[in-house]
Amino acid sequence: MIRVEVVNTFLVNMGKEFVILLRGTDDERTLPISIGQLEAQSIALQLNRIPFPRPLTHDLFRNVITELSGMVLRTEICALKNETFYAHLVLQVSDRTMSIDARPSDAIAMALRFSAPIFVDESVMDEAGVIIPKADHDAVEGRLEPAGSDEPQHELTPIEVLRKKLESAVAEERYEDAARIRDEINKLTTSN
Repeated sequence: MIRVEVVNTFLVNMGKEFVILLRGTDDERTLPISIGQLEAQSIALQLNRIPFPRPLTHDLFRNVITELSGMVLRTEICALKNETFYAHLVLQVSDRTMSIDARPSDAIAMALRFSAPIFVDESVMDEAGVIIPKADHDAVEGRLEPAGSDEPQHELTPIEVLRKKLESAVAEERYEDAARIRDEINKLTTSN
């Protein structure tokens, strides 16, 4: 297993998809994994230590595990099959250690909340890992930005990301999504 750290989550494909980059701590490769919007938001909020007024799903799960005197020991990105990544969340509750099947994004979000290490199986890194030059890592670290744009990039706050999602939802006439996103924006702006 290769220990990795989260570089950040990034918008790609004209802002329609999120990717998380996992950089090897003792390996020159980086693993990109496509993740959902809500998971990206949860990870970004945790990485940036932005408090949310009410617990998000991953915060709720952390609270439940903690109340049961448990902890997340580690996350393992363990397989890649048909372009789909698989992960395990390794927990300890009392004297019992268990491995729970999880989506990588959920497992990563939980590992971040417990400050637990994240590992990638060597075979997964061999198949999907890429080498990103150090200068490119420095250029993208800590940013949430669209890929493939020649325009100067700047770091987007979670509220800016949500506003872009809101614009997209309205333009695509996904009004239920737009209402939900608007509510998330309102919660974030009133909590600051």
